[in-house]
Amino acid sequence: MLPDPAGAGYLSDPPHAALADLFSVLAPAFLKWRYAGVLVEGMTYPRMRLIHELSEGGPQIMAALRDRLGVSARNITVLVDGLERDGFAKRAPHPDDRRATVVELTDKGRAAHHAVYAAHADRAATLFATLDHGDQQVLLGLMRRLLDALAATSTAEGRPLSLDTEAFRGG
Repeated sequence: MLPDPAGAGYLSDPPHAALADLFSVLAPAFLKWRYAGVLVEGMTYPRMRLIHELSEGGPQIMAALRDRLGVSARNITVLVDGLERDGFAKRAPHPDDRRATVVELTDKGRAAHHAVYAAHADRAATLFATLDHGDQQVLLGLMRRLLDALAATSTAEGRPLSLDTEAFRGG
């Protein structure tokens, strides 16, 4: 049960503070729950994010991966080093730019991506099955609106996020 810091009136109009507090609890809790028991050996959440980006976007240079994941240059180097050391990814010289290095998945990395994301889909389906179809549709609509607002706000602030909101327009 979540604490109600302001007493009974905490969820009164406008509920912005309560929504922000609940999202700050829900998002990391959902990710931890979703990854629990489904990661392959040698895999962490940050590594899986990188593998997912490489799986969805194909081979990419380090700077592009850094920007897509929103991490520092040092952090992306450490992540790629670990994936390469454990056989999930490999580096190759950029064909046109001697200064750039391209990172791509190995067969082991592709297999890890497939296994983990299939398990994630199953776990998410179990959770969302607690909502009836109508509630799921309402939640999808609200989440799409929030993602659109987040993308627009971050762009207006001069810090655009890499959010592909068009990918969530189905169903």
